[in-house]
Amino acid sequence: MDKQELQKIKEKALKEHIPIIMDDTLEVVAKILQEKRPTRILEIGTAVGYSAMCFSEYLAENGVIDTIERDEQRVTQAKENIKKVEVEEKINIYEGDAVELLPTFQETYDIVFIDAAKGKYPFFLKEAMRMLKPDGIILADNILYKGYVLSDYNLHKQRTAVRNLREYIKETTENPDLETQILEVGDGLAISRLKNKNE
Repeated sequence: MDKQELQKIKEKALKEHIPIIMDDTLEVVAKILQEKRPTRILEIGTAVGYSAMCFSEYLAENGVIDTIERDEQRVTQAKENIKKVEVEEKINIYEGDAVELLPTFQETYDIVFIDAAKGKYPFFLKEAMRMLKPDGIILADNILYKGYVLSDYNLHKQRTAVRNLREYIKETTENPDLETQILEVGDGLAISRLKNKNE
């Protein structure tokens, strides 16, 4: 992996205000991935491929990341970036709307990373649960959404996103099969581990 290229891609994304995973969030996710050494990761929301490239470093041998992006321009950028960083054999990009694509996926995953349309998080959760391996982990980025989710904030424009993120938190914290932590790193990270059925 070409770390210098990766750094350049990160700097360019920040300069162009392309949403990429924040450093402190990445630090937490990297620790989880290091412990788990996943064989398969599903990422919902590729953007320019930065997070997928960072995650690829922690894959088990021959591990892969499947990542979904609906923005054609971002897909093109992500493909170029992945080539530059020399990790194209580890990352598969699926172009299209995750809401349409996810139901067609039949794989199972060790880790599902959700970082796409905030209003669709409850739907992504349902699909993630269906594809999660028995000891899998679901990570949802931006779960606190600039602090709006935990406040009594009700700005009209963001109302749907905030409502759906709250629903996501409710579903993951009340689901008896999941053990969920909400961390205040970056813009909020929800970590939901599938409980062992024998526990």
